[in-house]
Amino acid sequence: MGSNSSRISDLPKNEYLKKLSGTESVSENDPFWNQLLSFSFPAPTSSSELKLLEEATISVCKALVENNPRTGNLGALIKVFLSRTKELKLSAECQNHIFIWQTHNALFIICCLLKVFICEMSDEELQLHFTYEEKSPGSFGSDSEDLLEELLCCLMQLITDIPLLDITYEISVEAISTMVVFLSCQLFHKEILRQSISHKYLMQGPCLPYTSKLVKTLLYNFIRQEKPPPPGAHIYPQQSDGGGLLYGLASGVATGLWTVFTLGGVGSKAAASPELSSPLANQSLLLLLVLANLTDAPDAPNPYRQAIMSFKNTQDSSPFPSSIPHAFQINFNSLYTALCEQQTSDQATLLLYTLLHQNSNVRTYMLARTDMENLVLPILEILYHVEERNSHHVYMALIILLILTEDDGFNRSIHEVILKNITWYSERVLTEISLGSLLILVVIRTIQYNMTRTRDKYLHTNCLAALANMSAQFRSLHQYAAQRIISLFSLLSKKHNKVLEQATQSLRGSLSSDDVPLPDYAQDLNVIEEVIRMMLEIINSCLTNSLHHNPNLVYALLYKRDLFEQFRTHPSFQDIMQNIDLVITFFSSRLLQAGAELSVERVLEIIKQGVVALPKDRLKKFPELKFKYVEEEQPEEFFIPYVWSLVYNSAVGLYWNPQDVQLFTMDSD
Repeated sequence: MGSNSSRISDLPKNEYLKKLSGTESVSENDPFWNQLLSFSFPAPTSSSELKLLEEATISVCKALVENNPRTGNLGALIKVFLSRTKELKLSAECQNHIFIWQTHNALFIICCLLKVFICEMSDEELQLHFTYEEKSPGSFGSDSEDLLEELLCCLMQLITDIPLLDITYEISVEAISTMVVFLSCQLFHKEILRQSISHKYLMQGPCLPYTSKLVKTLLYNFIRQEKPPPPGAHIYPQQSDGGGLLYGLASGVATGLWTVFTLGGVGSKAAASPELSSPLANQSLLLLLVLANLTDAPDAPNPYRQAIMSFKNTQDSSPFPSSIPHAFQINFNSLYTALCEQQTSDQATLLLYTLLHQNSNVRTYMLARTDMENLVLPILEILYHVEERNSHHVYMALIILLILTEDDGFNRSIHEVILKNITWYSERVLTEISLGSLLILVVIRTIQYNMTRTRDKYLHTNCLAALANMSAQFRSLHQYAAQRIISLFSLLSKKHNKVLEQATQSLRGSLSSDDVPLPDYAQDLNVIEEVIRMMLEIINSCLTNSLHHNPNLVYALLYKRDLFEQFRTHPSFQDIMQNIDLVITFFSSRLLQAGAELSVERVLEIIKQGVVALPKDRLKKFPELKFKYVEEEQPEEFFIPYVWSLVYNSAVGLYWNPQDVQLFTMDSD
């Protein structure tokens, strides 16, 4: 057995594949299936390997598409697989390697064929290939069986019921991948599918009772992050010096037609990236996200989303309301730990968002944790490395922060958690800082990055909303965090003056020329003034609610007090400037009385003393700043393409030709 990829080009001439895709019907009881299913190579995983395999076998697949309506060979293959899965659990218990190996191979072929069928034909045509009528001679009645529905139910049973052992790991991954492939019809449509073959089979009928069990299993697969078995434990025969009994049996049955090539043995690839260290966890999470984001059926809500919205902690002994379908329980502590550890991947961040936004049980549990830094720090790191992340990942991280900051308890507790030596924060050495101050620093940095690079209003709005939610609870702000708040205001002030100057010059120029169209500086000015007002409201909220807790912010205000002068009489900011102006005037007066040449320590001491002397009733009360995350009216327009882009880029062992994909634009490899 070599790893010569040129052997792949021989696959269209393979006599077993030619027979499968040919014009002759093969009975499900034919010994041919044992021969076909005894190939021996590790399933390809990299996109380059998968592309080679797809290109080599496309002619075989297309021949089967053409001939299958007459031969029913795809149905016979599926029946062989279905009959084998009935004994799979027993085979796992008895360590029957050969039986499981051949069953895995059957599913691998089905998955490859199904992918081509779904890409090549409509739902109606696909169903015809999977629906057969068996007629006995002389009878007029017929019994129709829907093999696609049987296959899906079987895959659900396999995923949820077969124990996860070294010898069943690969077939478990393949079963999940096959379900992803079944759902992949969305990839080949630009519009969001609201009624499809996926809805027909997965939201009603025999598959529906498996909903909660499937969602629970996929979640636990993600939680456990089980790595693939070591090379010697794989179900397929390994390349070795002597071959061994299993390899000898396989090569005898397959007569060398499949076993002569391999697409890179186990361990031949470069080290897997962290998110792919567990193919089972990765595929499970992708399938879970695809199921959760299916649109509701015309006559029924998405049951997988219902299951995700309602599951509870195993520690919760209260009964489920009868109105909640597909309910189950899961260990929240294990789930929380996995979510904290896996935030380097888009899909784990999307799962965290989904659970926080849709499952109130999970949200309540997470907000009650006393180790929130384990969850918040990875999210902050995503935002900090905004240049290296795609915009969707950044949005998800930001919305997670916004959801968390809706809770006053969270906003208080983050200032009580003291962190030491944040190594990934490179602008300044932070030997000791509260989680709250670090969160402020990272959000402000994200705003500044957005101002100079992407200029996305949506990003601005959500960053400022998170700061606003926290502002009344700011406590003991780190001096650097206080400086950055005022520095951001300084940057906004300069931008405001620049746009104002451009608008004035443009207006003067328009008086001398009637032909030149004017840039819309009024709109730019309106946007920047909205952001400035929001920043003033955030500063005002802190001063009004927690002045005595934040001497560093007062210090930073006084140090840059000239910045605020131009906004005192501005009609858009006059009301909100009242308290800020009062604080600046009050403390400036006390510093003046203390004399010149004051040290930083002496200034802070005067501020702390002044806080006690400042009459609180002189500060005007404003409505509390509270912003709540509201999902878009048609969230599926964003989430479904996003989820499928993750599947396209991250699924192990699956490859789609970029030219066939319609849902989003992909560059060809």
